[in-house]
Amino acid sequence: SVAGVLVCLLEYPRSKRKKGSTMERCGQKYMTAVVKVFGPLTRNYYIRAVLHAALAVPAGFLLSTILGTVCLGIASGIYLLAAVRGEEWRPIEQKPRERPHVGDTIKQPPSTPPPRPPADARKKQPAEVGG
Repeated sequence: SVAGVLVCLLEYPRSKRKKGSTMERCGQKYMTAVVKVFGPLTRNYYIRAVLHAALAVPAGFLLSTILGTVCLGIASGIYLLAAVRGEEWRPIEQKPRERPHVGDTIKQPPSTPPPRPPADARKKQPAEVGG
């Protein structure tokens, strides 16, 4: 059961993606702080692959834990592949959001009164009249 807690502690916080945005899990910031304390031991995917493989060995001796063994073995393989590709765990750091000013979001007020056609129909209409 201690191994399960260790795996949950490592796996719960999501890593920051290289491209795009990453949604943080509920309560992840507290778990991220714990994972960051251990530094390279938890960030390096080679170490995680070895740890998952080592945890899978004792679980393989009982029939009731064979499914957990298979899952830990697959996780170990995935971490090894990610480590070979040069990936590592990086914490998601929240950037302070700046609220847009109302004057900055509205570039120009609308020129036509409210039931307006879609934007692409408005662009085509003057071209047809002129031709």
